[in-house]
Amino acid sequence: MFLRYWSCYLILILVLVACQNQDQVADDIAAIQINSEVNRFDQEFANATPSTILELRENYPMLFSETVPDEAYAQKMKDTLQAEINVEVSKAFPSFDNEQEEINQFLKHLKYYFPEIPTPKIITLAEEVDYRNKVILNDDILLISLDNYLGENHHFYEGIASYISNLQSTEFLISDIAQVYAEKIVPRNSSRKFLSTMVHHGKILYIKSLLQRFQEPHLVFHYSADQLNWAYANEAQIWKYFVEKSLLYSSDQKLKERFINIGPYSKFYLEFDIESPPRLGQFIGYRIVEAFMNKNDISLEEMLTLEAEEIYNKSNYKPKK
Repeated sequence: MFLRYWSCYLILILVLVACQNQDQVADDIAAIQINSEVNRFDQEFANATPSTILELRENYPMLFSETVPDEAYAQKMKDTLQAEINVEVSKAFPSFDNEQEEINQFLKHLKYYFPEIPTPKIITLAEEVDYRNKVILNDDILLISLDNYLGENHHFYEGIASYISNLQSTEFLISDIAQVYAEKIVPRNSSRKFLSTMVHHGKILYIKSLLQRFQEPHLVFHYSADQLNWAYANEAQIWKYFVEKSLLYSSDQKLKERFINIGPYSKFYLEFDIESPPRLGQFIGYRIVEAFMNKNDISLEEMLTLEAEEIYNKSNYKPKK
């Protein structure tokens, strides 16, 4: 009886210490001062005339090509589709204050975990709905194409697959920003093994989970809340499938299409496929990395340098049934 109560007491102490540590981290992050600069190039270009192109070139040299003549940009200003994009972006984002406040929250977390990374200059664009390049990070410049955040039902996205248009919302803006940063932070994966691919994406998602602590967890994964709940509820069965099918050390690149890349759902080739969220290989990779970090006294920077097999072996990952 004494041992049982003593064990419960120790667990309670550990929980309280963990909560205090989390509170201290939150306080330290809140104390960080961030003054991000947002440049509404989308508005400036929409209000520009051919006579002001030179001024725009001087203010935004990174957005203008030296090989493209001013006449081409003047034509773009007169283009009817560009004009419609300008109007729709202006309607959706007459102000960027709320978004900037969230970005500042993100940048505080970034500065806390990776203090060497500079605060970026933020430039908003109104382009041609290139959903593959919604956010671009170039050194200390962060480009955000606002035409990709007009809401999943916007008519610009008609003809785009629903699993893509569902992500065309400001709800996922911070997650998109966190993604480009995490992809630059995590070292490249040189292995073709499925386990290595999963853990590589797991590292990215783990970093995102830290940088997006102030947001709902499902946003980290580019999931809906229901999709993330499905992943957790079926985690043991997903892992069992990967193990029983001997997928962990397979170099079959089709596994990326089935469980890593963007798509409508994951492909187990079973009846419940259509119910599953996509990219479940990434989710399992995250769970492995999370288990590793919970069970090992190691810095974030050290973890990033470790090979996938070492992380997996030392994670003792075993999802609950």
